[in-house]
Amino acid sequence: MTPPLHIYPDGRLDTKNASLYLGVSVKTMATWRTKGEGPPFIKPTGNRIFYFQNDLDAWINRFDRAASTSESQYRHENLTQ
Repeated sequence: MTPPLHIYPDGRLDTKNASLYLGVSVKTMATWRTKGEGPPFIKPTGNRIFYFQNDLDAWINRFDRAASTSESQYRHENLTQ
């Protein structure tokens, strides 16, 4: 059972909730931040990191839909070159 998703009234999600929203681990989110590969985030004060739901949606939607795994891999390789 997936825990409930918490989104602040202004559309922010903390890393845990953003990872649930995207279906990836918190560690993956951290790796993406380190490599500059993931969705945009803010770090207003201290160690708290937030993502905006609109940014997560835009980041997801920038990827084309693929009909097969091999097509998806091909597109990913060409997107990152």
